[in-house]
Amino acid sequence: MLEVITYPSPLLRQISKPIEKFDEDLHKFLDGMYEVMLQKNGVGISAIQVAKPIRALLICLPNEEGKQVKEDLIEVINPEILEKSGEIFFSEGCLSVPDFYADVKRFQKVKVAYQDRFGNPKEIEAQDYLAVVFQHEIDHLNGVLFIDKLSILKRKKFEKAFKQNKNCKAWV
Repeated sequence: MLEVITYPSPLLRQISKPIEKFDEDLHKFLDGMYEVMLQKNGVGISAIQVAKPIRALLICLPNEEGKQVKEDLIEVINPEILEKSGEIFFSEGCLSVPDFYADVKRFQKVKVAYQDRFGNPKEIEAQDYLAVVFQHEIDHLNGVLFIDKLSILKRKKFEKAFKQNKNCKAWV
């Protein structure tokens, strides 16, 4: 089982490298990421969050019944945001920053080009929640965390809470 690395690990600040080999090793890794994401109750996960600096991420939003099903899984390799518009504030959390949530300003709509697990080119237009998750996970691939997008005041509040809870298992 893959392990989720957490803040303040310097690995989370690494810029991930493009994927060139779409082989069985990649497929097994993506399957492992999916298992970790579900186990940790995440809706998205990037490869760097499990200590692999490659440009891969997964998104699986819950359906109407609140369940995540494999048919809704989006496997995203080498993503690139082509278009972005609008503005939305969304309460975000992160598997790598456990137990902390904050409103973050994002684009309301994005168009993303990417490859699937076999290297086939794809495009998707996302809005609202899905657009937010795409932006959050792509930020991870660029070494950016959602806490970096907070105002100075909110960031100081986070840092204070982080220091106070440092001995708590969730913050290790």
